[in-house]
Amino acid sequence: MDDVDPDVYGVDLPADRMTGSGADDLERAAEAALRPRRLEEFVGQRVVRDQLSLVLDAALGRGSSPDHVLLSGPPGLGKTTLAMIIAAELGASLRVTSGPAIQHAGDLAAVLSSLDEGEVLFIDEIHRLARPAEELLYVAMEDFRVDVVVGKGAGASAIPLTLPRFTVVGATTRAGLLPAPLRDRFGFTGHLDFYSSDELERVLVRSAGLLGSELQAEAASELASRSRGTPRIANRLLRRVRDWAQVRGDGSMDLRAARAALEVYEVDALGLDRLDRAVLRALCTRFGGGPVGLTTLAVTVGEEPETVETVAEPFLVREGLIGRTSRGRVATPAAWAHLGLTPPADGATLFG
Repeated sequence: MDDVDPDVYGVDLPADRMTGSGADDLERAAEAALRPRRLEEFVGQRVVRDQLSLVLDAALGRGSSPDHVLLSGPPGLGKTTLAMIIAAELGASLRVTSGPAIQHAGDLAAVLSSLDEGEVLFIDEIHRLARPAEELLYVAMEDFRVDVVVGKGAGASAIPLTLPRFTVVGATTRAGLLPAPLRDRFGFTGHLDFYSSDELERVLVRSAGLLGSELQAEAASELASRSRGTPRIANRLLRRVRDWAQVRGDGSMDLRAARAALEVYEVDALGLDRLDRAVLRALCTRFGGGPVGLTTLAVTVGEEPETVETVAEPFLVREGLIGRTSRGRVATPAAWAHLGLTPPADGATLFG
């Protein structure tokens, strides 16, 4: 996966992280204005869109709630947007919560008991539900009832409470952490993949229009190539290009404005930012390409090991710039080439 949301993993992101795919409350508010409202407006994820369209159309045709839906994949690819679209397509209201917000089974019982018929319950970071809440959710999703415990100790009793039919939409960046009983209760699972450059260009052009601006084709291509396959990053960079064009340019979001803005924010041609390049540079110039241990590498770049491992490494590994071996992290020939450096002759054997 790509970069991680700090809320998901408890990792503090560097303050200048322009290419991180997590989002804070202010950015989520900015994203809201750019979200598609209907499935036909959603760009990319063709397979998931087609499958989801079939699930929703069939449910609407039967006049019933659709099966529960699980959306998995790296952050920033549109899981929350799809949850909103599902509710809109069904003409239902959307109730939003998250795994970390539900610490006790009673918290979940209160949410479930307040649902209306046909309502969609979106649980973000569903893999972080507390175990007692998970067990309560099993029964609610399958039998549409919850057992409300009255009293304490030996005198406690469970009173079954029937729930109206509803649809759970769960979102997770780590599907492997979901227990099998919970996964099995989702009738449809969709995995979101990283976007192609063509798809990101379409996202950018659409977003620019919603912002009341025109993004020239060459600028859209440049931004797409540096957005790490993630619409959230693409839209973030688009807003920074708009700022540059307004303040330092002539208002036009052209190739010149795009390149100048990306230079200001230190996003290079591959979409690497300051932290990414610091990791590569330390590997190559301080440790001869490695191997080097994670802790030593993190100290060298002035970050916590968890930050390097969960924020920088996933994208660098995906792009083939570094590798993880039993002896530590190593730089690939592509990393040396990206930095404009010549690898040592004996380093070529690390990756054949």
